Amino acid sequence: MAIRKIARMGHPVLKGVAKPVPDPTAPEVKALVRDMIETMIDANGAGLAAPQVYEPWRIVVFQAPPERAPEEIDEAEAFDHTAPLTVLINPEIEILTEEMEKGWEGCLSVPGLRGAVPRYTALCYRGVSLTGERIERVARGFHARVVQHECDHLDGILYPQRMDDLGELIFETEARAWAAAHQSAQDAEETDEEKADA
Repeated sequence: MAIRKIARMGHPVLKGVAKPVPDPTAPEVKALVRDMIETMIDANGAGLAAPQVYEPWRIVVFQAPPERAPEEIDEAEAFDHTAPLTVLINPEIEILTEEMEKGWEGCLSVPGLRGAVPRYTALCYRGVSLTGERIERVARGFHARVVQHECDHLDGILYPQRMDDLGELIFETEARAWAAAHQSAQDAEETDEEKADA
């Protein structure tokens, strides 16, 4: 096992469409996946796609642990907002709803930044495991967000390309200041509305 170098935004490997894996059970695939998992854990990431470690294959690893989930989880996703450590080879996504929700995302290939990204709130994903077994799961909320983010890497898409307002792309170190300013602006709007209603 080895910790791999992570490609950063701007490198051509992150812009291409990854190739399907012909044999998910091949020893070299298992070795790559082991390295990906070790790299993801070392970097404290929720997921990692093969192109992020300079390998143009359709492989993602991810986990949606409870501590990464948003503080307030609505009733619809509370039953299954997490995902175990998952290896997904040649994944396919079927979107189950037209509903989208914005949420903050970061990326190991876009270090130091966070962005508010609209994502579909429910989907079904399918793929193959390292043993060649078929995987199929329904994901909602945070779990669905992680899957969409990682699978985007396989098609050369980074999360800033999904954003609809680049004013919501911020440095992680400024997140508190941004949130405080945003809250102040909301409070001022609510006060103005109350005055207008009076």
